[in-house]
Amino acid sequence: MGEGRQRPTMDLLRSEPMQLVQLIIPIESAHRSISYLGDLGLFQFKDLNSEKSPFQRTYATQIKRSGEMARKLRFFKEQMTKAGLSPSTRSARNDDVDLDNLEVKLGELEAELIEMNANHEKLQQSYNELKEYKLVMQKAGEFFQSAQSSAAAKQREAEAEQRGEGSIDSPLLLEQEMVTDPSKQVKLGFVSGLVSRERSLAFERILFRATRGNVFLKQSVVEDPVTDPASGEKVEKNVFIVFYSGERARNKIMKICEVFGANRYPFTEDLGKQFQIITEVSGRLEELKTTIDVGLVHQSNLLQTIAYHFENWSLLVKKEKSIYHTLNMLSIDVSRKCLVAEGWCPVFATNQIQNVLQKATIDSSSQVGTIFHVLQTKESPPTYFHTNKFTSAFQEIVDAYGIAKYQEANPAVFTIITFPFLFAVMFGDWGHGICLCLATSYFIIREKKFSSQKLGDITEMIFGGRYVIMMMALFSIYTGLIYNEFFSVPFELFGPSAYGCHDPSCSDASTAGLVKVRATYPFGVDPKWHGTRSELPFLNSLKMKMSILIGVAQMNLGIILSYFNAKFFKNEINIWYQFVPQLIFLNSLFGYLSLLIVVKWCTGSQADLYHVMIYMFLSPTDDLGENQLFFGQKFLQIVLLLAALVSVPWMLFPKPFLLKKQHEERHRGQSYALLDSSDDDPLEMELHHGSGSHEEFEFSEVFVHQLIHTIEFVLGAVSNTASYLRLWALSLAHSELSSVFYDKVLLLAWG
Repeated sequence: MGEGRQRPTMDLLRSEPMQLVQLIIPIESAHRSISYLGDLGLFQFKDLNSEKSPFQRTYATQIKRSGEMARKLRFFKEQMTKAGLSPSTRSARNDDVDLDNLEVKLGELEAELIEMNANHEKLQQSYNELKEYKLVMQKAGEFFQSAQSSAAAKQREAEAEQRGEGSIDSPLLLEQEMVTDPSKQVKLGFVSGLVSRERSLAFERILFRATRGNVFLKQSVVEDPVTDPASGEKVEKNVFIVFYSGERARNKIMKICEVFGANRYPFTEDLGKQFQIITEVSGRLEELKTTIDVGLVHQSNLLQTIAYHFENWSLLVKKEKSIYHTLNMLSIDVSRKCLVAEGWCPVFATNQIQNVLQKATIDSSSQVGTIFHVLQTKESPPTYFHTNKFTSAFQEIVDAYGIAKYQEANPAVFTIITFPFLFAVMFGDWGHGICLCLATSYFIIREKKFSSQKLGDITEMIFGGRYVIMMMALFSIYTGLIYNEFFSVPFELFGPSAYGCHDPSCSDASTAGLVKVRATYPFGVDPKWHGTRSELPFLNSLKMKMSILIGVAQMNLGIILSYFNAKFFKNEINIWYQFVPQLIFLNSLFGYLSLLIVVKWCTGSQADLYHVMIYMFLSPTDDLGENQLFFGQKFLQIVLLLAALVSVPWMLFPKPFLLKKQHEERHRGQSYALLDSSDDDPLEMELHHGSGSHEEFEFSEVFVHQLIHTIEFVLGAVSNTASYLRLWALSLAHSELSSVFYDKVLLLAWG
């Protein structure tokens, strides 16, 4: 790794050359240095305090402080969500906000919002209570008005009977009751309020049982749902009034009301006072409504101000917390008042990192600059691939499955072609491909605008993979032209079909009865190959066999890539005892199947390939008969079958014994291995790193490990080949669904 190289190699196939660097940073410029290095994004710090817990580290207090500010910002976001607001995408990012001032401001805003919420809850609760009180006064007043009207009518009847002549049939007790002292009459008390409608029947039943029927309950349904003062939710309620006699009955009624969550409100029998109370409550409700509206407007204005600055504040707090997390990874030299950092960086970024550190020293007015020192190490460096906006999405797809080791070949290079092409094999329709291409072009043309905006989750995902989707669309157009499908409809784009009907009764839509009448269709599939729904079209068979060819080719590519990785790291054991037998096994079976498919296409033979492959194992010495495609096929099949059988023990047995021999020779000093060399096998890496401490070689573990690898490859070769038939299945499903949409929707709509 040459230190003179000061620019990225832009070699996506291999990782950028990395170096281990030690930084000695003065304490006064440490914060800015870490901040600037984070903005640069080309330095990976090592944790030099891994033995310490998070609470034992130097900057635990600052991290706690940043976490508290992050909590306040989360509280603000919750309040904005409740108010239907979202953080502004045009936040004032250029505002130079000091963290100490921001902490004070966030505290003040939180206290103000909490006070506003508390006042709003109290006012809203009072408003809901007054609304319920007004309902009770109105509904219970109707009870008393109807009762008083009934009592007045009965009293008038009694007075009329008294003015009439008495008879021997007139009750004597009536006169006695009329002259009784009113003060000695029994007076009934009553309790009024509201109870949930769904619990009203149970409420009435419990009251009756608890008082043994010595109460009278009257209920009235409230038409509209009522906001409950306690929960703040809309609830359907009934107004009730319970008449009782005695203090004991009253206490029971009060307890039952508490159990059922019934809100009780005072009530007066005087009609004049009822009207006065209703008037006062109505006025109070209007005042509270005005006060609540003013408070909501003030709260909305405050939240809008917070929303405008929210993104900037959130970014600042996250950055501050990340800086102190990184500072906690550094070692402190108290005597020299400096911090010691170690980390990895690309060789090309040396000048950029030094310039950034120098800028941090100047901005922090430090008298001492940061010392940049390259360390020599035997550790395996991390992997860094220099990507751009086109290759970054492909690299993220590969990294989701696993990151290549340092200087190992990067699969993302091949994924740039294979990923969109395999999609296009399933989505082969140049009409759909054009639609997808136009939609993606919109994101690419306006990428500067979209990159500065905050998009939704799905839109942001589509925008991030815009170049991947564009490649998928272009390949879909290409495979669609090969399949000759435009929304599942074949066209004669490059000339007339090579086939025609030899009989007038032959249908143009059928593949049966067609003969070749002119030159072969120049590009892609002949339109007549699509055939009818009742037959197996030629295109269907073509897609199925092509899926097998693609699958075998890609599996060979994976083995060859692993072979060159082992060649790069000079791992001869993996080359000759793992990848070579894998290639022999795979191509002896499935490579031979691919050869038969190509030969059948070229010769136009009617041989049954299923029969050939099955009897290659069951009866390898039998004559092939009409299934023979070329001379010497029987001898070739026997040779390939023997090669496949030999390759399995070749993968299984030699490698564990060679590793054991290599381990013994290393301890005898007869051979040495590079400590910084990387093996393709993780188990071998452990053996090499553990050799310095004279660990024992567990032959059984190595053998079982190799046995698992061998079984996995043999079974995986079969299952993966079958899995590639999904390309054919999904392509067929896409074509059929498009055809159904065309026939049953578009044609019917057009008549």
